[in-house]
Amino acid sequence: MATLNSSNSLSSTFYLTGIPGYEEFHHWISIPFCFFYLVGIMGNCTILHIVRTDPRLHEPMYYFLAMLSLTDMGMSMPTMISLFRVLWSISREIQFNICVVQMFFIHTFSFTESSVLLAMAFDRYVAICHPLRYAIILTPRLIIKIGLAALLRSAFAMIPLLARLAFFPFCHSHILSHSYCLHQDMIRLACADTKFNVIYGLVLISALWGMDSLGIFVSYMYILHSILRIASREGRLKALNTCASHICAVLILYVPMIGLSIVHRFAKHSSPLIHIFMAHIYLLVPPVLNPIIYSVKTKQIRQGVLHLLFPTKICSTMM
Repeated sequence: MATLNSSNSLSSTFYLTGIPGYEEFHHWISIPFCFFYLVGIMGNCTILHIVRTDPRLHEPMYYFLAMLSLTDMGMSMPTMISLFRVLWSISREIQFNICVVQMFFIHTFSFTESSVLLAMAFDRYVAICHPLRYAIILTPRLIIKIGLAALLRSAFAMIPLLARLAFFPFCHSHILSHSYCLHQDMIRLACADTKFNVIYGLVLISALWGMDSLGIFVSYMYILHSILRIASREGRLKALNTCASHICAVLILYVPMIGLSIVHRFAKHSSPLIHIFMAHIYLLVPPVLNPIIYSVKTKQIRQGVLHLLFPTKICSTMM
């Protein structure tokens, strides 16, 4: 019994990793990370504020954009505290329970963001292919149901995966590969049969991300078919322009995600810096770039940002 208690107590603490080989520069490395987190938080909070306060933006497209901003912050914010604790040499330790909670938020919101992008593709499909029925199909009630379904689907799917971690012994190294907890990193340290977690994780990624990406692809096939039937060149360009921001958001999420998966699967023995770099790109790039892209490409969002920055000039211009 004493040995079991000792083993459990040892298994409850893990150690995060910063940038291997550059520990003396961690304080300097934290500066660009601070900048990216600040830009991401400010950008997404700005989007949420504009959508909430501007009655002209109380439309399905902007509600889905607000959901995207929430999932961006939900995916990146859980990593912020542990990252800066490591980079600022406060502490590398993280308790098992906190690690599991952090994993839950990172992976849940990652899957949720994919679902939100699918919902946004459906929004563009209805807007372009069935414009007269747009307001009838995408009612506020349906939008709320879509948002809740996306979140609950991702959350419930993660529970079996993370619940099994509580039964795994961790009798070897407790050093994680990143400055935050990821499921694929945690099961690597387990001294038990992790076959269920590995297979379930692969099925989960294939089912959720696979279905979402397929849905996005099919939506754009229908959208492209409808756009090609528009007579005027200006009309086709205008319709395509309404999809440009969403296409960028899809690429920003899926390209780093595919790159990270390839690195974990086929480059296990490559430099740890590559794994760390790809993981940070995957978690930081979408929250930083999505608000910028939508502010640049979407006229209503751009006007809202300018109104926040220069309220007197915008008001005088409108008058």
